[in-house]
Formats: sequence, C-alpha cells, structure tokens
Amino acid sequence: MNPLKNAARVAVTLAVLACAAFAARWLWTRYHDEPWTRDGRVRAEVVQVAPDVSGLVTQVLVRDNQPVRKGQVLFLLDRPRYEIALAQAEAAIVSQRSQLAEAEREDRRNHALGDLATTETVQQGASKVEELKAALQQGLVARDLARLNLERTTVTAPVDGSVTNLELRPGDYLTPGRSAMALIDAETLHVDGYFEETKLERIHVGDRVQIRLMGVNGELLGRVESVAGGIEDRERGPSGDLLANVNPTFNWVRLAQRIPVRVALDHIPANVGLIAGRTATVTVLAPAPAPSRRS
Repeated sequence: MNPLKNAARVAVTLAVLACAAFAARWLWTRYHDEPWTRDGRVRAEVVQVAPDVSGLVTQVLVRDNQPVRKGQVLFLLDRPRYEIALAQAEAAIVSQRSQLAEAEREDRRNHALGDLATTETVQQGASKVEELKAALQQGLVARDLARLNLERTTVTAPVDGSVTNLELRPGDYLTPGRSAMALIDAETLHVDGYFEETKLERIHVGDRVQIRLMGVNGELLGRVESVAGGIEDRERGPSGDLLANVNPTFNWVRLAQRIPVRVALDHIPANVGLIAGRTATVTVLAPAPAPSRRS
C-alpha cells in the first residue's frame, strides 16, 4: 500500500477528529457556559386604573390599544349626582354661618347686659357659639370632600402608556377600588431574561446586552439592571403546623433553575413594536467597562 495514501488518510482522519472536537467544544461553551438565553420576555408595569368614587360610567373617552398621556381623561362617572352633593354641602355652610352669626350676636348682647343676664345664660350663649363654630368646620370639610368627589368623577391617566384589553362601556357601574381598565406604563418597558443558574457567574450589573425580538430583523441594546433576589422553591410549601413541608420525591436529573435578569433598554427604535409579552433572545455581551481614572 502506498505510504503517501496512508499518510493522507491519517491526516484527513485527524483533521476530521480535530474539527469534531472543536465543534463539540464550541457547542459546549456556547450552550453551557456563555450567558445567553432564548427565554426572554418584554415586560412592563401594568397600572390598574380604578375610580375613587362610585357611580355609573357616562362616557369612555379612549379606545382599546390607544396611546395616552399622563393626565389625559380616560372616562367620566355620574357627575350630576356629585354636583348635587356639592350644592347641598355649600347650602349647609350658608345655613351654619347664618346660625353662627345669630349666636354671636346673642352672646355679645348677653355680655353687654352685664349683671342683668344670669351667669347660666351667658355660659349657654358662649357654648352655643363654640358648637356652631365646630359645626361650621365640619360643614367646610364636608364641602371640600364633596368637591373632591366631584373632581374624582373625571378619571385621568396616571402615567404615559397605552390602554389595553378595554372592556369598559357607558352604563357600567363602578365602585371605589374596582379596576376599570389596564394601562401599560411606557416608561417601565424592559426585558427579562431567564438565565440558567449555571450562567449567573458571567452576568454582572451593568454588562452590555444584545436583545433580538422574535420576528424582528435587527437587534436592541441594553444593559443588565439587576438580578432577581429569589425565586419560588417548588420543593417546599406551607403546612398547617408551621413546619417545613418538603417534597419527599427527589428527581435524579436536576435541571438548572431559571433566574430572572432585568435588562434596561438603551434605545427603542420607532419602527419596533415593543409589546409586553413578546419573546426575545437575550445575550450578555461583555462586562461593563471600568470607569476611567484621571491622573
């Protein structure tokens, strides 16, 4: 057999083995060591808009999925009812002021009579004045509360964002604290990457991050803002006698836990629809650069 052919075969075999070893090493490093994950989600804080007063919804001034600005009117409640309450409170104040003025005149007259007015009469007059002053203060508070309730019948957006899953309709009856609509806070849009716990040593706060949204060409850039301080322990639960309730079943194949890593976005292009819930691939590129020192 030709020695050159044997040498060529050995060389090809060694080259294939070397390529296979290199590919295996690359795959191991890529999927086991490098800090990246396909399990990423776009997230945002959801503001549950609820009225502070009860009443019928008379007008809804926004549409589903409409962007809104902070302070923009979302919907109106039954204003005539609260306008009547404010008018009653103001009328009560007028009556109380009139009664107080009359009581003060009687008190001054009793003091002007001197010894002709009994001590009991003078004391009763002064006491009546103090009672009417207190009643007037209560009336003023009731008026302010009625005015505040009237203002609260106009429900406005507390933050910039977008209305989503709007089901509110005129004629619905709302009570204080009952959520009427959901508002996505645009200022809190971020990405959560759920990394395996074996990769956390390579992730640090401030590291540069590359985000690729599913179905979107191009990439977004951000930085690691924080790492979750804890996740739920599914192997342990509460018990009636306050003792630890540990699952007696142990799985020999242990999967790495997924730890949420919050990523703040540097810039959101105008042509990218950053919708809460979208899937993303998150890759931590490199440690954050150290701050330069000036001599």
